Amino acid sequence: MPDCECLDWCPYFESDVMKKIGTLAKMRQDEYCKGDYSKCARYMVYKALGRENVPGDLLPFWVQKAKELIEKKRKTQ
Repeated sequence: MPDCECLDWCPYFESDVMKKIGTLAKMRQDEYCKGDYSKCARYMVYKALGRENVPGDLLPFWVQKAKELIEKKRKTQ
């Protein structure tokens, strides 16, 4: 599977926190960006609502939160 199309611009791995935890950040990036990125909450919101609607604080494993954001946005459209 190719890398996630968001990898070059996604701010999640550029945050100070992720830079400090190094190895864990690499493991998460391998799992979510270079693995099955369709299970990434950030990617889900990006695909459903567009880049501008991906919250900066949304973590890749917050899938339920992503689904709620998508549903809420769709109800208001």
